[in-house]
Formats: sequence, C-alpha cells, structure tokens
Amino acid sequence: MTHRPIERDALRQRLRRSLRDNPIAALVGPRQCGKTTLAREIAHGRRATYFDLEDPVSLERLAQPKLALESLEGLIVIDEVQRRPDLFPVLRVLADAARPGRRFLILGSASPELLRQGSETLAGRLAIVEMAGFNLDEVGGAALRKLWWRGGFPRSYLARSNPASVAWRQDFIRTFLERDMLQLGVRIPPLTLRRLWTMIAHCHGHIWNASDIARALGEAHVTVKRHLDALTGALVVRQLQPWFENLGKRQVKAPKVYVRDTGLLHTLLDLASPAALAAHPKVGASWEGFVLEELIGLAGERNAYYWRTQAGAELDLLLLLGGRRIGVEVKYADAPSMTRSMHVSLESLKLDRLYIVYPGSEPYALSPRVEVLPLPLLRERLVAARGRRSPRR
Repeated sequence: MTHRPIERDALRQRLRRSLRDNPIAALVGPRQCGKTTLAREIAHGRRATYFDLEDPVSLERLAQPKLALESLEGLIVIDEVQRRPDLFPVLRVLADAARPGRRFLILGSASPELLRQGSETLAGRLAIVEMAGFNLDEVGGAALRKLWWRGGFPRSYLARSNPASVAWRQDFIRTFLERDMLQLGVRIPPLTLRRLWTMIAHCHGHIWNASDIARALGEAHVTVKRHLDALTGALVVRQLQPWFENLGKRQVKAPKVYVRDTGLLHTLLDLASPAALAAHPKVGASWEGFVLEELIGLAGERNAYYWRTQAGAELDLLLLLGGRRIGVEVKYADAPSMTRSMHVSLESLKLDRLYIVYPGSEPYALSPRVEVLPLPLLRERLVAARGRRSPRR
C-alpha cells in the first residue's frame, strides 16, 4: 500500500527562514518525528554536507571537529548532535567566522544538554525550531479521527493498519525507555520511567500532584519531579503552566500534565482500537490533549496556559495572541453549551473571545463573544488572530 507524501510546508518554511537569518538552526523534537527526513529535504538541491552521529563513519570524520568543519561551505547538517556536546564551542567559533553562505543545521532529540548548550554557548547565533509529528493542517481535516487515534509520529500514522500502528508504538515506547533516554543522558531505570509515564497517561489532563505520584512510586516527590522533567525535556510529556494574576481569587499554581502524542497515550492506556478508546473513561481527556497540542503548536508554548481557581472555575486553555486573550474550552460532546465556569473565565480573565471546540462539524454561536467550533475551523481562526492586535480593555 502506498501513501501520498505528506507535505510539511509551514515547518519547512520556518526552518528555511531560521537558516537564512541565523548562522545556526537547531531542529529539535522527539525521536522518529521526521527530523532527518525534513533536513534532507532542506539539503536537497544545494551544496550540503551531512553528518549522522549515530554513524561510526561520521563520528570518525569529526574526530577533530574544527579541522573537519572549518573548510566546509554551504549547508552543514549534524544529526543527533546531543551525542557530541563538545561540538558546541566549535560551532560558536565557526559561526563567528561569518563565511558567506555557510550555515549549520543541527538536529537533536531535545536533550537537556542540547538546550543548555544552545542557550549558553550559542546565544545570539542559534534559532531553535521545535518539531513534533504530523498535525491536522498537514494531514487534512478529513483525517482528524485517524490522527487523533494513531498520533502524529509518521510511522504510526502511516502504518498499513490500526494493529500495525499499535505495534509500532509499543516498540517505540520500549526502545525510547531502554535506549533513547540513556543516549539523552537520563540515568533513570527504564522500568521506573515506564511506570511514571503510565501514571501520567492515567493523570492525562489533570493537575500534577507530585506527592500522590511519589507515594505510588515509592520515591521522594523531588525525585519524581526530576523524572517528570526528563520526560518533558524529551518532548513526550507536556507540563501546561497555570496563568495567575491578582484577581482577588485563590488560583491553582501547579501545572497540568499531558502525554503529548495521543497515539502514545492510547498505547500507554493499553487501548487496542478506536472502539476501545470511544468506550474508555479517558476519551474526553484524550480529546482535550489532542486539541491542546494542535493549538499550542500554532500559538507557541510561551503563549499558552490553563487557568483554575480554588473554587473550581477553570479554563482549559488561555492563548495570548497579538495582544488578545483567547480562551478555549474543549468538550467531547455533541452540543456543548455555556457553563458557569465559562462565564467566570470570560469576566475574570477579560477574554476577547471564548471558543468551545468539539468533535462535531457545525459551528454555532452561544453569545457575541462565545462560539462552538470544530477543530479545523478553530485552527483557521487562530491563524488569523495571530496577525491581529487588540488593545487591552
């Protein structure tokens, strides 16, 4: 069975702009999300040199990195750069040499070392482009439920059948825990990480409670938090941060946790089919995580928060776009309606708009500032909102 190529035009254009405007661009994302494929597309048709640091030949070629790199011209791609952190000082020297037309594209799995070196050693010289699996814009709105069920990892999404997709995800999780995390410098027993990741799947969409998880794992809560941060740094878990300001209300200040890829979430929950998901108590939380990842991918992580008060008022997602405050509520329901919590969010946060996203296909308005929308239409609205500015009331 053959598949039409899935174009990743927006991501490709963003990466090309980063390479045009900076001597070094870093493309970071979890294993198997398509970084190498995209890098080879960028390199195609131009003078380029490719190093794969999982290849012994490339490692040997870079035994003396400055000598190997300084004479090269055009685009220089270094894949799995987190395996050689000693390259970062060399890249800084070569970037400052400012040879016309020379650019470095480094690929990595978002290890803590990569991000630390990027922000310190290469400050002012590096643009970081974060990459995930396929998104709804790339696969098309008609494939929404397939993307939600299988997740965005290319080999999971493009598998010949649902069972083949499940099998790939099971293999991915095992390999990720047993090999990839060690290569990222994370020295945590794979069984411990597996138990934590599974617990996070069952807490998906909930506020993080380190003490409860720590008791279940039999570890100190600070140790569990380090483990959570390791999975977050590898871009397989998201900690959605709370928004809080002086509103005269007691507000929750702990993050909410999500498994970023819903395909991996479903496998960690041991769901074998879309029918099993539809009958599972976490179906609503899964839908919420799927929607949030799509929208945060548009708005950027720094512009995305949730909000909740101790009294129980809550907003699933607060997006800050173009000077506007846009609220998003996610409902897995046929015909969502206004709730008291939505009214509180509108007035307390002074939202410009509140969108309720649901799995249906027809948009409808609930008030002048509140609309119920299907996810593809909401994506279109947010793309438009990024280009507009609104004065704060």
